[in-house]
Amino acid sequence: MSVEFFGVGGPSQIGNLKKSEKTSSESKSISSGEDTVQFSSVLQEVNKAQAATPSANTERANKVQELKTQIQEGSYEPDLQKVSSSLLQFLVEGR
Repeated sequence: MSVEFFGVGGPSQIGNLKKSEKTSSESKSISSGEDTVQFSSVLQEVNKAQAATPSANTERANKVQELKTQIQEGSYEPDLQKVSSSLLQFLVEGR
């Protein structure tokens, strides 16, 4: 009895399948070993911006640490004008 799945007749037929040979163009591209990658100008600008941000990240971390210290000491006094304007902008514009 022979059962056929997806056009394959069984274990004996599977062993008889031949591997396809690579074309000469495929072997040339593999043997050359030269890969080239080109990034868009947008990605290049993002990489430049990220390279420039470590100093900004350090400044921000210092500012955050300073604010945390002020809050823990109870000496933090936010600018109520800025807070209220931001709150109103959030409520009106939904941002």
